[in-house]
Amino acid sequence: MHFFKALCYAAMLMVIAVQTVTAEVHRYLYLSSPDGAQGQNRSGNGILVFDIDNGHEFVRRIKIPSFSEGIRGLTGNAKTHRLYFSTTNHRLGCYDLEKDEVLWQRTYDVGCDRSSVPPNGEKIYVPTGWWYQGEDSGLLVINSDNGEILKRVRVGPQAHNSIATLDGRYVFLGTRTTLTQFSTKDERVVQTIHPVGEEGVFPFTVDSQNQFAYVCLGSHVGFDVVNLETGKVPHRVFAGKEKIAHRTHGVGLTPNEKELWISDQKGKKLFVFDATEMPPEPKTHVDLSAGGHGWVSFSLDGQYAWCHTPDVIDVESKEIVTTLKDEQGDPVASSKFIEVHFEDGEVVKVGNEFGLGRADY
Repeated sequence: MHFFKALCYAAMLMVIAVQTVTAEVHRYLYLSSPDGAQGQNRSGNGILVFDIDNGHEFVRRIKIPSFSEGIRGLTGNAKTHRLYFSTTNHRLGCYDLEKDEVLWQRTYDVGCDRSSVPPNGEKIYVPTGWWYQGEDSGLLVINSDNGEILKRVRVGPQAHNSIATLDGRYVFLGTRTTLTQFSTKDERVVQTIHPVGEEGVFPFTVDSQNQFAYVCLGSHVGFDVVNLETGKVPHRVFAGKEKIAHRTHGVGLTPNEKELWISDQKGKKLFVFDATEMPPEPKTHVDLSAGGHGWVSFSLDGQYAWCHTPDVIDVESKEIVTTLKDEQGDPVASSKFIEVHFEDGEVVKVGNEFGLGRADY
């Protein structure tokens, strides 16, 4: 009898071992279309899914009718296994990655720009939009379960991009030449940094230690370095041998935080800087196949860079290694995309549409 029990137990361990060995993580890029800020390389309506581990081959299209309003942001959360999308028509929606369905959609009197969700997945922080200049411009704090407004935080005009930090402690919001840092516990303002950037409100990113933020310039290709510990802007860095007199829209740290990339969409380039130096030093640039809205982000493992063009770039070699194409074989692009990992049908990791520093995560 004891022998039989031992045999059964051994067999069970073998099954578990086999399952452990054969369990496989599948990595996908979820790209939304049409981009509400970019006309180039659109591809109809919905989320286009690409297989990262199979040469970024097109897998399928998830049709969501409200996407025709133009997508303004696409964020996600691994704990809730959901994506949250915002549209030009003041709409915020929630898509369940495992159930493969839209759970809820709501519209608000103000707009919905690039939103963010802390790791616990409980709240969505929704900027009211760069196009909205009312006195009550700022953040909507939304219940992620049903889209109900929990709080409205007034900040300043043209609330555009928001980032929830990977440690879950803070949310950053970009408004006109201002960067505001909030506590996620109670939405208390930790600090307001002004002025930053040259004009308007533009993309930014933060490192994994919440020590530095990098904010795109509005009149030149370059960025401001913000010291988040002092609230000062000690450095302004320009790309190129001579100043390039048009805006920068897109900045990202490689996950290991060794490089900082910025977008020159008009010049069809991504400029690369050595982020191990302070201020970051220029290294090289990547020539892109097209112009567009401007954006840059990275795969979680740091192997690939994605931007506002159909180009997929190898981070180490700085070479374009493939092109994103839809089911018709046409090049497709958007500045609203996110990486998702599945294992046995369950979501295990979700990336970020911003190029956040991840050296400590």
